[in-house]
Order: sequence, then C-alpha cells, then structure tokens
Amino acid sequence: MGLSVAEKLSILADAAKYDVACTSSGIDRSAKRGLVGSASQAGCCHSFTPDGRCITLLKVLMTNACIYDCAYCVNRCSNEVPRASFAPQELADLTMAFYRRNYIEGLFLSSGVVGNPDRTTELMVETLRLLREEHRFNGYIHAKAVPGTSPELVERLGYLSDRLSVNLELPSQRSLALLAPQKSKQAIFDPMAQIRDSIAQDGETRAIGRTRTTYYPQKAPARKRRAFSPAGQSTQMIIGATPETDLSVLSLSAALYRTMGLKRVFFSAYVPAVQDPRLPSGVPVQLNREHRLYQADWLMRFYKFDVTEIIDGRNPMLDLEVDPKANWALNHLECFPVEVNTAPLEMLLRVPGIGPKGARLILKARRTCCLREPELRKLGIAFKRARYFITCNGFYMGAGTEFTPQALRARLRAPIDGGSHGARSAKVSAGQRTLFEVAAERAGAEPQALESAPLRAGLPEARTVVPELTRLWQAPVAQAVPR
Repeated sequence: MGLSVAEKLSILADAAKYDVACTSSGIDRSAKRGLVGSASQAGCCHSFTPDGRCITLLKVLMTNACIYDCAYCVNRCSNEVPRASFAPQELADLTMAFYRRNYIEGLFLSSGVVGNPDRTTELMVETLRLLREEHRFNGYIHAKAVPGTSPELVERLGYLSDRLSVNLELPSQRSLALLAPQKSKQAIFDPMAQIRDSIAQDGETRAIGRTRTTYYPQKAPARKRRAFSPAGQSTQMIIGATPETDLSVLSLSAALYRTMGLKRVFFSAYVPAVQDPRLPSGVPVQLNREHRLYQADWLMRFYKFDVTEIIDGRNPMLDLEVDPKANWALNHLECFPVEVNTAPLEMLLRVPGIGPKGARLILKARRTCCLREPELRKLGIAFKRARYFITCNGFYMGAGTEFTPQALRARLRAPIDGGSHGARSAKVSAGQRTLFEVAAERAGAEPQALESAPLRAGLPEARTVVPELTRLWQAPVAQAVPR
C-alpha cells in the first residue's frame, strides 16, 4: 500500500530540515493580473514542518532516496530510514493547496539524488513547470541544483526559480573526498560558474532591452521570458564535521563572493544524525561557532571588512566570547574613541553597536544638530555597546569604565540587560498548536477527523574553476585549535 500525501510530507519535510539556505527571498515581485502569488524581499523565511509551526515557505525534498553515501547525511543510501517520493503533479498540487490556505508564500525545493543528477533535476524542473505554467504561480521558489547536472537542465531550472543554490557541503577538497567520495570539486564548481555566467548574461540582455529605443516591429513581440534566477545563487557548508579552522572557512567564503558572485554562504553546524567512524564523536553541536561565522560573514558583506582584519593565522578560530566586530575594536583601541559628530562613515561602521543604517542616520542627523546620548538613542543604535568606543561633542560616553582591552572585554562579555519595558517582557507563550488542530477548530470537528483533509483538498560546456578558488579548496586542512 502506497504512502498518503500526509505521510510523504511528514517524511520529506523532516528530511529537508538540514538545508538552511532559505532565510530570505532576495526579490520583490508584486501580484500580477492572471498570476497567483507574489514575492517579498523582506524575507520568505522559516519552513513547513509536520507539527504545524508557522511558516512562509514549504520546505521539502522531492525524494529522500539517494544513490550517494555521504557520511554526514541522514538520507545516505546505507541509512535505514523510511523513504518517500513526490510525483511532480502531486507536489505542485500540494504547494498550491497550502498557498491558497495561506500556510505558505513560496517553495524551497531540494532532493536526494535518485537514479542520477539529470533524472533528479528533470523531476524538479517538471514540478516547477507545473507551478509556473499551469498553476500560474508567481511566488518565490528556491531550488537546489544537484552537482553533476547537465548545463541544459541547470538552465531550465534557473528560468523557473528565483534563487538557485549548489551546496559546497564541506570547506575543502580533502574533507569532501573523505566524507562524500562520490562527489567531486568539478561537479560542484561547474554549475556554480554556469549560474554566475547565466545571471550576468541575462542581466545584460534585459538592460539592453530597457534602453529607450523607438522601433516599429513587423510582428507581435514575443512573450517576455522569465529572468534567470533573479535572486542570485547561494551555497552551504557544514561546519564541525571536519577539522578546518574558521580562517580557512572564511577565506573560502570570501573567494566565493569574489569569483562566483554568490548572494550568501550559509554555515550549518554539524549535527550527528548518523553513526560513521569518519565523523567526530562526542563533539557538541557548535551552534555558537556557527553564529560567529555568520557575524563575520556579515562584516565582510556589509561592513567592508577584509578576512585578514577579522581573523589571522595566529588566531585561526573566532573568539566565542565576543563578536568579531567587538574583537577587532578591542585589538585596535588606538582607533578609538570616535567622535560621532565628525567621524567619517567608514569609521562609524567600525564602532561596535553601530550598523550601516545607524551610521547613515548619524551622518544625516548631525547636519542639523549636535549629537549627544539622547539623540543617539533615538536613532536606534545599540548605545549600550557603542558608548565604550565613542565621544559626543568631546565627552567620553563610557565614563566609569577603564579604557583597556581587559576592562572593555569584560563589559562586552556581560549579557545586556534589556529591562522590563519592552513589548515582549510580559508575554508568556501559551504553547504551540498544530496546524490540524487549528483547522479542526475552524471546522468544528475533531482534529483526528481532519488530519489529512487539508492535504487532499487541493491536491553549456563545463566552466573552468577559478584558480584562486581551486587553491583555497585544495589547501591542506589546518587543524582547529581549541580555545
């Protein structure tokens, strides 16, 4: 007897939870006449899970059957787990059913490799084609490009989705050969380079089409083609399963931004989901390290920090006690304190507690008034952190604290007291209800009777790898130094 749609969703939504590259949509697209759905740049985040948690993306695998035997993957072929697969029509109908019930705003689609990469991608392409062409779905879609897929299929997938991602999986070629020997460097970098080139070429073509040129066509213009992956591409690396240092991880990330034009590099702390002698044992999930890597990545993308400013060979691991920006400030106290009424934008961005938006607001506000503590608090900066590194009209804001690395470090390590005046301070969660309980209450029926009713109702040539990227990828693995 085959699995029901609800049973398939339970298996494949749970199997997709280790994919983390879906925190934002990265594209604005308003509703259009004749089409269903829109996409918001503010962020299609979270995912659908069988326990009914609030989501905006249906995050699911096409199938969790896989021909690969990657050591870290819960869906590896040698792991004994329930297997399930969606047919393209089945998944397309399910997505639209969830959208019409306002459960989701978009789709995050990945898959295990069934048969071969081309066969897997064909199933994903057919699913997206049904959504875009038959259901006229105009919402956000993030698709995973399977390494080893032919360029023609990658191109078709790119024109049907808003964002593509090719998972790098591990931070070095040696680690990939150890834990995922069936995957190769070339199979990962080739589709990355193709996506980069296709995005650039599509952008140039559309820019030419927007030029103000008057012409008189002899026939009706062809139907406008969708943009190729307009939200760009991203990738994901597993952190903690292999001994690479934060320095090597961030250096590789910076090279990917420069050479492949990626929008995001996602870091996923290794979770021991399967047993394998090649994997570390007794190591806790390094969520704090993952958080610091994201902070360092943010500094590189939005604060114009170089990797060598954040981390170096003498200390190849990020400090887990203070964030990377504060750590840089503590190591460069000769640059502080900064006078907020005269400092340039580049220096304001180096102050802990002041972000890009806050720095620009300071530049705008100080044209009309002298900034002091009340004015800075109104601008929304994190004044409790910034005060140790700034002066206002010549007065040091961190009075009472010794201006030494040790004293300031102790202050920055201490948890910030948010007070009891916030909007959430008196709120207590009453518990999480499941999706089917909510549906049952609305219909006035027992939850068990409606458990599956909501589901049934709406049912080119290979690119050359950039030399710099190859050097970082093939570099010897430096052992992580415990702090």
